[in-house]
Amino acid sequence: MASQILHDTKKSQARRALRSLAIGIAVPFTLTLTIIILFGSGRKYNQIISKPFWFAPLWFIHLSILGSSFFMGLAAWLVWADGGFQGETDAMSLYIAHVSLSIVWHPLVLVMGAYWLALISCLVNFVTLFLCYLRFRKVNPFAKDLAKPCLAWAAYLCLVSFKLIFI
Repeated sequence: MASQILHDTKKSQARRALRSLAIGIAVPFTLTLTIIILFGSGRKYNQIISKPFWFAPLWFIHLSILGSSFFMGLAAWLVWADGGFQGETDAMSLYIAHVSLSIVWHPLVLVMGAYWLALISCLVNFVTLFLCYLRFRKVNPFAKDLAKPCLAWAAYLCLVSFKLIFI
């Protein structure tokens, strides 16, 4: 009887963990996907004739931003599961700021053509993401590793935004 209760308790804990993982990944991923659907047509981006060779095609930008959103959602969940958002009071606010800033790039660049504003947004996002990386590193080493490709992608978007100003 006691082993059955212990088994049911572990099963319910696993269910709650799986549910929280799904929510932790689905919320930022869905927000990003919604922004891509609403603002991702990229008429202004595709009309630029003199783009450098290192400018990624729009489908790759969409895919990479979704991947970055997935990785950061998973990293944030790992930090949350290890109790990192209780000890580091600014880790959660930095993560929310990163998610907010990361979804702004599409409307700024692809719809409005506000390249200066996009560059400023990208730079602030990169700094916010770097601070997330530093906070996540203290809590969970795997979460830190998941944030590294997101940092590289944010740096790439900063370069693209900077170059768009001068095209």
